[in-house]
Amino acid sequence: MSGDGGKRKGPAPGRMLRVDGTVLHVLCEGGGPVCVLSGGLGMSWFDWDPVAARLAPHRTVVRFDRPGLGLSAPATGPPTAAGEAARIARVLDALGLYGPCTVVGHSLAAFHAEAFARLHPERAAGLVLVDGSVEEDPRPRLPRTVRTAWAGGLASVLSAAGLPRALGPTARRLTVRASTVRNHPRGPHEAGAYRTSRVLRACAMENATYAYQAAEVATLRPDHPLRGVPVTVLAAYDGSETPRELRWLERQRALATQLGGAFAVAAPAGHLIMADAPDAVATAVLSLTADPDLEGPRGR
Repeated sequence: MSGDGGKRKGPAPGRMLRVDGTVLHVLCEGGGPVCVLSGGLGMSWFDWDPVAARLAPHRTVVRFDRPGLGLSAPATGPPTAAGEAARIARVLDALGLYGPCTVVGHSLAAFHAEAFARLHPERAAGLVLVDGSVEEDPRPRLPRTVRTAWAGGLASVLSAAGLPRALGPTARRLTVRASTVRNHPRGPHEAGAYRTSRVLRACAMENATYAYQAAEVATLRPDHPLRGVPVTVLAAYDGSETPRELRWLERQRALATQLGGAFAVAAPAGHLIMADAPDAVATAVLSLTADPDLEGPRGR
């Protein structure tokens, strides 16, 4: 047996597709209306396993690792919200899926999902933002090139020191534990995915460009309306009454109002809702497609 939670590691599911010159790891499962699952900063395909299992009987479920993450090849440049929105469209094209789809964006990928709906409205059937990142007034303080150069340099130094192999899997485990309310054993592919300099660099670049992606989406909103695309904002709530948690729910509710969407709460759940409450995510997707008003659980 392997050391990964007692699970034997087999070949990773999915296939490798060249999309705009970068080889990406892509999974396409199930059948029916198409939905795309896109994880937050540094996330990999397997983070969506519980949700994909619930959706596949009803939907064609597409997952892919962004450049540098999971099993995908490194990026050719720092990410942008518009670039990631275009990548979603190109992945669907590569799979021969040209019709409208529901895009599910978690955390940072909420920016990508929203940008997709605004820049590719003819292909957007709906949006589900899963504890999506919220920045009410994003104002990056440094030029983007300065931040990305610094992040790239730091990633190179840490990689040369061997930190990804030595500490990458442990850092990943600590992140999961801090972002969930339940115990989730390590999966068979997790350690391998997080012990490479490739993944470290991708995470550093996503983190370095976070504020710029937030600002980019903010500039899209006035001139690129959602045009009736149904939206659900699904917020995580761990059940505590701390000011921080309650303020986060307020910000998520405000985002739903700003986007003209429905608001729902997954509880108890940490930031990684897809791990703690996969049923809530699946319900949000299925209800959104069937009824834009979302007849599922409402936030308080």
